[in-house]
Amino acid sequence: LSLVQSEDLVRFGLIPEFVGRMPIHATLEELDKAALTRILKEPKNALLKQYKKLFEMEDVNLVFTDEALEAVASEAIRRKTGARGLRAIMESAMLDLMYEIPSAQNAQEIIINEDVILNGQSPIIMYEEPKSA
Repeated sequence: LSLVQSEDLVRFGLIPEFVGRMPIHATLEELDKAALTRILKEPKNALLKQYKKLFEMEDVNLVFTDEALEAVASEAIRRKTGARGLRAIMESAMLDLMYEIPSAQNAQEIIINEDVILNGQSPIIMYEEPKSA
């Protein structure tokens, strides 16, 4: 498939006028778990960075374990949604937390693990001790 030529597309049944307007032919392969995990972490506007920034605004440190990120990637593969499905999976795991944390007193760190993503369990929330007067 990666070696397809214009003549192949015409032979396949596309009209030559249409094929002539497509000067570049590119084939895509399905993303694997490692690629999806990199998409979550590495780009400038990666989902993981966006969520961390949102929680930093509330003075809370957000930590995703490597297993949690792999679980998000595995779920996207299972759903056959690819990179576009990563946001929906992350949102379903983080939605309640994003509403609860602004009103939570003394929340310092939130740890998202594999069980939060796959089983809908509550994340681990670390609280700082209240300062005594």
